[in-house]
Amino acid sequence: MRELNFIEKGKLEWREADDPRLEGDGEALVRPLSVATCDLDKLLVMGLVPVDEPFPFGHECVAEVTEVGDSVDSVKPGDVVSVPFQISCGECETCRRGHTGNCERVERMAMYGLPMGTNYGGFLSDTARVPFADAMLVPIPDDVEPASVASLSDNIPDAYRNVGPQLEERPGAPVLIAASGATIALYTVSLALALGAERVDLVGGNSWLRAKAEALGANLLDERFPKRLGPYPITVDASGDVDGLHCAVRSTEPEGICTSIGIYFTETTPVPLFEMFSKGIRFHTGRVQARPAMEPILELVRSGEFKPELATGETADWDDAPEAVANHRSKLVISRARARAA
Repeated sequence: MRELNFIEKGKLEWREADDPRLEGDGEALVRPLSVATCDLDKLLVMGLVPVDEPFPFGHECVAEVTEVGDSVDSVKPGDVVSVPFQISCGECETCRRGHTGNCERVERMAMYGLPMGTNYGGFLSDTARVPFADAMLVPIPDDVEPASVASLSDNIPDAYRNVGPQLEERPGAPVLIAASGATIALYTVSLALALGAERVDLVGGNSWLRAKAEALGANLLDERFPKRLGPYPITVDASGDVDGLHCAVRSTEPEGICTSIGIYFTETTPVPLFEMFSKGIRFHTGRVQARPAMEPILELVRSGEFKPELATGETADWDDAPEAVANHRSKLVISRARARAA
């Protein structure tokens, strides 16, 4: 089969690979239909992420089921599904607690589209194997456009965890987002408003993201990160910038919640720990647990309250993927037609 491989900074190419096959009764094969770039993918293409190359690319997708094992009963060939980027069994104690990003039955950080131990391949490919089909695959309702939820695999749940549980605890609370160019910030704006936030303020961000955020309903603050704002009961660091991280932490009110989804690749990152301690701030960072959030998000999409397609900045045809990914600067969705009749 053909799959897109990341070769080196700024270069991707189609390569031939062995066709995936079912390796167990609980597995499925899927044909990706719409693949989205993750915010991390942009950094990968720019050569800013330390990884071993080459490797199969793409870890956010909606796909069509093409084959299932004998024990799979939640999906069938022809179904359109979202595939979470993390591999999870759904049955171990960790998965049952909702921590599907750290499933006990696979290697730590096992996922599609990055060289993290076992090669599960990437979604910009003819076929992908899903090892725990019933636990992982989420059917896409007929009234949801597949391309609109291509990022349901990762970035959209990553945004949901910034504000979903927090607004359930503090209904109607205002939210501050420290941003850069990551589209997770845009999903966070939309989800916070859909979930009833009084207002969403955004600080930082490039000109494209700020314009998009304002159109989605955010209140724009400074382009640069001040020392502090607010205070806010809910803050989000989506900047990947130490100044943005500090602004988010210092802008959190006493007993407030600050979530950092920025990835800091240095061995150590300075944080204002005494201020966090003295104010009793709850600070959370780490990889998203994508799978548990997918159904609640789909319900918001179906209700019309959340329109993830508004965060998309670029689209491309499947065959144009190498050039499109190499040159993308915002959320990119790459699509092709279904193989089966709907």
